[in-house]
Amino acid sequence: MAALADTPAENKPKTMGARDYDDALEKLHAELVVLQQWVQHKGLKVCILFEGRDGAGKGGTIKALTERVSPRVFRVVALPAPTEREQSQMYIQRYVKHLPAAGEVVIFDRSWYNRAGVERVMGFCTEQQTQDFLNTVPAFEKAVVSSGVILLKYWLEVSPEEQTRRLTDRIEDGRKQWKLTEMDLKSYSRWFDYSRARDDMFKASDSSWAPWYVVPSDCKRRARLNVIQHVLRNIPHEALPQEKVKLPKRQKRGDYVEPDYPFRLIHEVY
Repeated sequence: MAALADTPAENKPKTMGARDYDDALEKLHAELVVLQQWVQHKGLKVCILFEGRDGAGKGGTIKALTERVSPRVFRVVALPAPTEREQSQMYIQRYVKHLPAAGEVVIFDRSWYNRAGVERVMGFCTEQQTQDFLNTVPAFEKAVVSSGVILLKYWLEVSPEEQTRRLTDRIEDGRKQWKLTEMDLKSYSRWFDYSRARDDMFKASDSSWAPWYVVPSDCKRRARLNVIQHVLRNIPHEALPQEKVKLPKRQKRGDYVEPDYPFRLIHEVY
């Protein structure tokens, strides 16, 4: 795993044009709607985890995955720092309550693997707590899968050069400055600590029942498309019969008269 960041330049994914990306994404979005209907129809339970370094493209990938489906079916979970009460609980406890029920797809924007990554690297937990987590997480995930949940785990892998470019862009672009936190800056300086943590995480939790899937993400557009395609291929689904939809006739005006009311219209700047 440590060699992932050192992929030769000629083997790295090339950029993808906006038009090609939009055309491919439109088709995948249509298939995601088919998947959504099937999940609801069959009562499937799906859980998708996204992990990776800061700037790897998790947020953009999740947005691309969910922007054309219902948030009542595709539910995104991005938990804040644990409260004092949650810190006193069994570590995995606050994540369990967010697992999917029938007819749901739950997407974790970072997950219980915080303990193997950021918490370990930044000193928010002890080394023993990390080892306890790594020892027990395979059994936990086996229980999740045995309960009928389809569990997909994605690690977005970004190169150090591309991470630098993206974080620098966050500093310079006023639209993205909210994405840059003090934690990002601290994490940025600890590239190889994160590499070691990632390697240990994979070694402990890349199981046959809950394998890790690595997504090269130096090209964001390709990464997003490849993830969506992989999700569609790994959740068996079929298109349900669709009734032909026809808009009904709109009622006649009758005695309705537009009111003479001083509506407060917004100023049309554009």
